[in-house]
Amino acid sequence: MGEIQLAVRFSCASLSNMLLMYSQPLLPNLHYSHPLSCHQIEILRHQATQIVSTRLSRSEPPLRKEVVEYMLDVGSNLWSVRRSKANHYRIAGILSAIVKVIKWFNQIRTWNSPFITVLVHILFLAFVCFPWMILSTIFLYLFLIGTWNYRGRPRHPPHMEVKLSQADTALNDELDEEFDTFPTSQKQIDILKMRYDRLRAIASRVQTVLGDMATQGERFYNLLSWRSKSHRPVSHLVLDCFCTAIYNSSQSCGYCHRILHYEASQVPGPTALVSYELLEEVACKN
Repeated sequence: MGEIQLAVRFSCASLSNMLLMYSQPLLPNLHYSHPLSCHQIEILRHQATQIVSTRLSRSEPPLRKEVVEYMLDVGSNLWSVRRSKANHYRIAGILSAIVKVIKWFNQIRTWNSPFITVLVHILFLAFVCFPWMILSTIFLYLFLIGTWNYRGRPRHPPHMEVKLSQADTALNDELDEEFDTFPTSQKQIDILKMRYDRLRAIASRVQTVLGDMATQGERFYNLLSWRSKSHRPVSHLVLDCFCTAIYNSSQSCGYCHRILHYEASQVPGPTALVSYELLEEVACKN
């Protein structure tokens, strides 16, 4: 048994018409003025799936309803452990760039490469003297990255990435739960209990993170709403001082923090980096 690889190439007769189509709204104007509810959207999606499956079942060769539903991804909004892990690793891959920037900043701060450190200090002093160059330099840097990556651009159609969907590490019970109907058709109480406990464990971690975010947001709004009498003068004094000295402090603190630090520190890394490593450990344990 071999494998068949299909490559589909899309072409357009008029480039201007294609660009005009991408500039138009995705949905009709009536949808934005009177949007449909989630329940109505699900009903329309189900009816569209039924129409497509009915037409394709009459074609030659006929396609079964299960094949059409899989191609249209009807159950994309249903809960799946595999899909949740895949989305988690996708977000972790996006945040990994921020972690690399933090590590690169620590290497500059600890003088691991004197040439790069001196070069960054010169750029920092140039930005302090000419702050209008910051935004243009960022866009120029992004343009140079895109130009450099143009040499190694993919020239062939991409193959299916198994690790992206986490299909290679999914357990049999996770796949069985994903392919299960809604409401469930599982009759064994022990399996349902195990799935329920697993869902509660995942939801508890999400609930903890959301609670911490809500707590920090409420603290910020309480400072602005003058709710706490004891913290009103201090909080607003600190806020006014921070807004007044933000420009000068960014110059002095940035210069002293990076130039005067000659030896590598033994303390743990930044909080964002530690939090990202803890998320990776939790994901590996799951």
